[in-house]
Amino acid sequence: MKLAILSRAPHAYSTERLRAAAIDRGHEVKVLNTLRFAIDLTGDDPDLQYRGKLLSDYDAVLPRIGNSITYYGTAVVRQFEQMDVYTPNTANGITNSRDKLRANQILSRHDIGMPATTFVNGRADVRGAIERVGGAPVVIKLLEGTQGIGVILAPEAKVAESIVETLHSTKQNVLIQSFISESRGKDIRALVVGDRVVAAMRRSASGDEFRSNVHRGGTVEQVTLTPEYEEAAVRSAQIMGLRVAGVDMLEGNEGPLVMEVNSSPGLEGIERATGLDIAGAIIDFIANQVAFPEIDVRQRLSVSTGYGVAELLVHTNADLVGKTIKESGLWDRDITVLTLHRGSGVIPNPRSGVVLEPGDRLLCFGKLEEMRSMIPERRKRRAKVRKLPKESRRTEA
Repeated sequence: MKLAILSRAPHAYSTERLRAAAIDRGHEVKVLNTLRFAIDLTGDDPDLQYRGKLLSDYDAVLPRIGNSITYYGTAVVRQFEQMDVYTPNTANGITNSRDKLRANQILSRHDIGMPATTFVNGRADVRGAIERVGGAPVVIKLLEGTQGIGVILAPEAKVAESIVETLHSTKQNVLIQSFISESRGKDIRALVVGDRVVAAMRRSASGDEFRSNVHRGGTVEQVTLTPEYEEAAVRSAQIMGLRVAGVDMLEGNEGPLVMEVNSSPGLEGIERATGLDIAGAIIDFIANQVAFPEIDVRQRLSVSTGYGVAELLVHTNADLVGKTIKESGLWDRDITVLTLHRGSGVIPNPRSGVVLEPGDRLLCFGKLEEMRSMIPERRKRRAKVRKLPKESRRTEA
């Protein structure tokens, strides 16, 4: 396998470990500076220039995109995707994970446990937001902070209002989250590779510090996760579109609470805490996947006129309830079910004998008109534009 590692820090621990693991396994590997690429859109096929020359062929690319160059870095990764080069972390996955608000929105759609979170735009809304998350103390987070930077604990509502006002005055967007007191300055980092957790550690804050990041002086220890925590970590990474990710979770009274999904997790702390060759696990996974590059399904399946991808919800009173996929008549209407989402589970490529239940969500490919006809019409509000009252027209005259 010929692998490119996208990194501006070739001598960083994680980059060196990944490069060494690839060489040890007989792969050809190069560390390429993400900012030295030029995206070539002049030809018939997508290409990349590197340091002014046409990039040679690669089987896979492993992005280690820093937060400060997310936009340019994801553009480069997206171009690799267009060239059918395998990447464990897609451009969309990296973009989704970098924006904390977007990440929370996506995860909440899939019933992932998270600390109660709100997003407001002005000081007048802060007090109500604090009440909605359970009251002070609250945690205030910058949307694009990393390594604990931009994470502030506000002990009182008035303090929170002042902090949010100050951050808004500098054009910063922030989240307000409930403070999970039972976590006691600790959290769990699970390293997900593919569809499994390959290692996990518990991070503990130092002294009075409530942030447990290693960069803030926190300590680490190896931990064995329960199936509940493993499932939360793997599902979170997959939902975000990441096959290599660090998932940070708090240990809440009701179970795991996902705080963040990191698309470029550092390896030093977790390898030293666990003694496991995590870099090797990542390289092995990529080597096994190079024949199956990630593709944008909607982009590929929507190029046929009149066809596309849509999600159909099986309502409680729908005719589909109690019928198998074969009996549903979907095939006769030129609609193919790609996956069936039931609760927190997913049935890929469901068989014809699967019986449909209320609440099932069907990801389908087929004729758009046929799929639209199966979606109940929403009640329209004010279908017609009302006429102005006579008093208003007299005033205008």
